[in-house]
Amino acid sequence: MSLRVFLTGGTGYIGSAVLEAAIRGGHQVTAIARDPEKVEALTARGATGLLAALDTPKRYMDAVLDSEVVIHTALESSPRGVQLDRQFLDQVLPAIGETGSAKTFVYTSGVWVLGPAPEPVDESAPLSPAEISAWRVPHEMLVSEATTMSLRTIIIRPGIVYGGRRGIVSDLLKDALNGLVRVIGPGTNHWPCVYDRDLGELYVRLAERAEASGVYFANDEADECVNDIVEAVANHLSQRPDVRHVPIEEARTKMGPYADALALDQKVRSPRARELGWNPTLRSVSGNVARLLEEFRNARS
Repeated sequence: MSLRVFLTGGTGYIGSAVLEAAIRGGHQVTAIARDPEKVEALTARGATGLLAALDTPKRYMDAVLDSEVVIHTALESSPRGVQLDRQFLDQVLPAIGETGSAKTFVYTSGVWVLGPAPEPVDESAPLSPAEISAWRVPHEMLVSEATTMSLRTIIIRPGIVYGGRRGIVSDLLKDALNGLVRVIGPGTNHWPCVYDRDLGELYVRLAERAEASGVYFANDEADECVNDIVEAVANHLSQRPDVRHVPIEEARTKMGPYADALALDQKVRSPRARELGWNPTLRSVSGNVARLLEEFRNARS
């Protein structure tokens, strides 16, 4: 069954993967972008591109109300990013909740809302968010509380996304190719990761399954520590990069709360997603370095 999908962030890292998965699934996607070139890019990929930003609801609200599924992946990387996210929720959730027709709202959060998780945890774990992600908790609550008989809400907490040329892992690949990798802290902490294409497939699967609601983690469950990932990358390069471990205190002075997030030790499970039949095609970063390097180089070229 083809769904009418409204998508934010369709040219972003996660949103691009969601768009590709939705188009592959035969769904009709309307996606917004802030400049004409990106609108054209969205249209070229099979979506209906719409020139709009999160803070211009008059330009996109008709498309929202006409959709059956709203998928929100956009997050502006500016000081206004959190405020715009909240404004979007305040505008869209009441609007689609009052239409009386069945709607689905899919919200993008992140695994850092968990805080430290040195032992494996699932969606039932209490939250102790890293400072950089603390704002996400009240936004998640707003989404959850908007659920009604006619509005189904879903919150996805992706792990650290890998694949292509964007994201934390791709930054690591870039640094390694440039000859110097900086690891925050001792590097023995574990990153819960997820391949971008697998993540996109999960969004679409959740949108399609009427019984799906609530919180879903998305990660490959490889429990890889940062040192293992860095070592695997280094071993695939003809010239081994230097690896420098930066003390957390030093990293904080340069990176702020982002340093603490990168140093989090997290082992995360995704049982609710797997119960719906989601099965990641890639199960680790270190086991797929050759493929990821090829993707990175092809994306750059």
